[in-house]
Amino acid sequence: MYNDKTIVCKDCGTEFIFTVAEQEFYAEKGFTNEPQRCKPCRNARKNAAGGSSRPEKVLYDVICAECGRPTQVPFQPKNDRPVYCRDCFANNR
Repeated sequence: MYNDKTIVCKDCGTEFIFTVAEQEFYAEKGFTNEPQRCKPCRNARKNAAGGSSRPEKVLYDVICAECGRPTQVPFQPKNDRPVYCRDCFANNR
């Protein structure tokens, strides 16, 4: 069904092989477009973008419900539940 395909990289112009295994992987994941860049160019592009598509963690400023010190937590606090600093949380475990 699939055959190896030779594709010219959009960035550097070198030819690379889009293997049968890669084509099967793309089909399994539902990807409809073939890759446009060779592996080194894809990696360079990924590293230039910070290496990850994850957004930065958002930290929320809160006051510890036990000791009253300001702290930050990685989740949006709700008013119906107490939020603790790292030390108080560890002590309450």
